[in-house]
Amino acid sequence: MIEKIARLHLANLPTPLEPADKLASYLGLNSLLIKRDDLTGLAMGGNKARKLEFELAGVIAGGYDTVITVGGQQSNHARMTAAACRKLGVDIKLVLGGEDFSEFKGNLLLDTLFGAEIRYIVQSDEDEDLAALQLRWIEELSAEGKKPYAMPIGGSTSLGTLGYVKAMEELRNQTGDEEVQILLPVGSCGTLAGVVLGCGLFLPNARVIGISVSRTKENIYSRARNLIRGTCKLIGADEKLAEREFEVFDNYHEAYAVHVKSAIEAAAVCARLEGLLVDQVYTGKAMAGLFDLTLRGVLKKETPVIFLHTGGQPEIFTDTLKFGDYANCVKYTLDQVRKGS
Repeated sequence: MIEKIARLHLANLPTPLEPADKLASYLGLNSLLIKRDDLTGLAMGGNKARKLEFELAGVIAGGYDTVITVGGQQSNHARMTAAACRKLGVDIKLVLGGEDFSEFKGNLLLDTLFGAEIRYIVQSDEDEDLAALQLRWIEELSAEGKKPYAMPIGGSTSLGTLGYVKAMEELRNQTGDEEVQILLPVGSCGTLAGVVLGCGLFLPNARVIGISVSRTKENIYSRARNLIRGTCKLIGADEKLAEREFEVFDNYHEAYAVHVKSAIEAAAVCARLEGLLVDQVYTGKAMAGLFDLTLRGVLKKETPVIFLHTGGQPEIFTDTLKFGDYANCVKYTLDQVRKGS
């Protein structure tokens, strides 16, 4: 029944599945593949494009004229939703939480380029606070005669989850039905839910491992399974698929959006060995998890590992490195060049 559900075309699919042989050798893995969902193409790419294809199809069909969604200050979901709404001719408004809105960098800069109206709560990363401000805005717009649509944090709904159910069908066409280990970052749980359900339907030999960037593993298990149950109802699948086993590790972050040393180091290794960019809020923490789980023998070195790259590169441009942090460069003056010294 998946094919009967309305869907827009927003992403460039299928995304590549690329070998990372140097990184595999560095870690001692027989095979490491990167599923490049950072290359979906919508507003610099990322995993949210797959969810938005389903979620925004419902918005268009329902005649909504405005989308209000929520997220952190550097939310990839907010950036990509803003771009998709502009593409579809729907107004976009964002409710964001974070520490500093004095400078607009990274995703926040792109939000403003797309003309999104923003309301924010300083230093709030609580879903409840953001949802309350979203509801207030919904009520204001409704009173003005608008028809606003409230999209939850991360676009994580049972409908949006279908994006990653389909992604696993796509992955099966790229890998076959062999035994694999799929590792991905987890925030609002929609991508994880889709991967787990999609593997249950299309990749039964896949082991799914989520690396939390914000939540406890108990919260992730609960949210993901609830999303899976809802998606199963939409497509007429057996709700027992929500009980499919998957693993979650919640010890590779200190707090949401906090840059941790292990993620910074993992990002540098990826860049220098593979020319691969990972941010330090989402994919960098998941990559740090991959490094550590390999070192500790949790990942099977002989079984192919697939790292789901969910995007997030704009966040890289929120930080300013001091000279010498990473740079290997020597300053020359024009006088030195002309004299050959």
